[in-house]
Amino acid sequence: MSNPRKVVVIGAGPAGYVCAIRLRQLGQEVVVIEKEALGGTCLNVGCIPSKALIAAGSLMEKVAHAKTFGLTVEGMQLDVGKLVEWKTSIVGRLTGGVGGLLKNHGCTVLMGAARIVDRNTVEVTGSDGQQRVTCDDIVVATGSIPIEIPGFAFDEDAVWSSTGALSPKEIPGHLVVIGGGYIGLELGMMYRHLGSQVTVLEATPGALPGQDRDCVKVIERSLKKQKIKLMTETFAKEYRRGDGGGLVVTVERGGQREEIPCDQILSTVGRRPYSEGLGLESVGLTTERGFLKVDKQMRTAVPNIYAIGDIAGQPMLAHKGSKEGLVAAAVIAGQNEEYDARCVPAVIFTAPEMASVGMTEDQAREAGYEPVTGSFPFAASGRAMTLQETEGFAKIVADKDTDLVLGLHMVGPEVTELVAEGALAIEMGATTEDLARTIHAHPTLPEAVMEAAEAVHKMAVHIFQR
Repeated sequence: MSNPRKVVVIGAGPAGYVCAIRLRQLGQEVVVIEKEALGGTCLNVGCIPSKALIAAGSLMEKVAHAKTFGLTVEGMQLDVGKLVEWKTSIVGRLTGGVGGLLKNHGCTVLMGAARIVDRNTVEVTGSDGQQRVTCDDIVVATGSIPIEIPGFAFDEDAVWSSTGALSPKEIPGHLVVIGGGYIGLELGMMYRHLGSQVTVLEATPGALPGQDRDCVKVIERSLKKQKIKLMTETFAKEYRRGDGGGLVVTVERGGQREEIPCDQILSTVGRRPYSEGLGLESVGLTTERGFLKVDKQMRTAVPNIYAIGDIAGQPMLAHKGSKEGLVAAAVIAGQNEEYDARCVPAVIFTAPEMASVGMTEDQAREAGYEPVTGSFPFAASGRAMTLQETEGFAKIVADKDTDLVLGLHMVGPEVTELVAEGALAIEMGATTEDLARTIHAHPTLPEAVMEAAEAVHKMAVHIFQR
């Protein structure tokens, strides 16, 4: 490109580093500014380390029940230090990989805090002082941070954020989790598998608010089966140190207060965009609940300043941020590109796993469709039986008039992997007939998606439908 644009990308998480690499692939000059660690929250203290620990907890759970397969395992022990060391090694390899990719693509990386001075200048404050970087475009990709609630400030000692929960020194005897969303349930179930007693406090009437209720019912049954206590419509008010050195959490439920003794508190009530101290006001940008408003090309109200990832709005998911980064890079490079995703998959690594993409039945109805559904239980899946994981189902939501696939909602074994088929179907405008007529390998878990598609028209072979 004869006249490459110079772009400053603030933040090197899944949105920022993806944007930076694509910008270089498209011939632009790129400076990446990162305040803490390459890879952002996802790689360092979010998606990757949590799934590493969850995998370890799931393996312990499977080994504990290996007698079903005729396997007897005695003397299984957990070395917490070794587990954390293994998790950290995975994080190190991935973040090192991001650094290598940025370097190999020719991105300049500056470590420090960024502040926008004007629409063409960014100030960086690092360990070696301050410097100013001039540019043609700015991409804000600063991610998000955990929300604190009154009475439960994060000290990563008595009260963990999700970050603290990923580097335990020991497994708590009794863990109280504040928040029954996906982060709270993922980590709560993980600690249950590792040996903790777990109590989950949720302010709404059920776990996983906003998710498909049929799927959530399976998760709630699983919580009960795993002896995890779920207290709904319950509000955490404060905590204190107990006489014996433990903790006591005061909660309010039904107008009554009660106390819950525990050893550790984990607060996971959500995340908020990181927008403080960026100097947005210097260019006339304002946020709404921390979010920056963007158009379909990821532009803010200032044409040469873009926002991607968590700060650009819901859903606050790494893969959505990466897609926005690709869009912003293409637009800056002069391509006719915009964010036009029909759906964004959501995956929850509970036990069993849960995954959704597209519309629920209620959302489809609100959008003007006449929804029809088809479900197939994993209890009828040969592959699920061989895995000893038969909880859950796959459910397709379709439009009665056109047969278009509108949504896929699943709970069960490895559904976080299976959801990609639903995302592709929705993006391609596929019908349930398209899915049903596609030959799926046997015996595999994806057959459940094919059978769910057949079930929309009461034609599933491996279940009886009246």
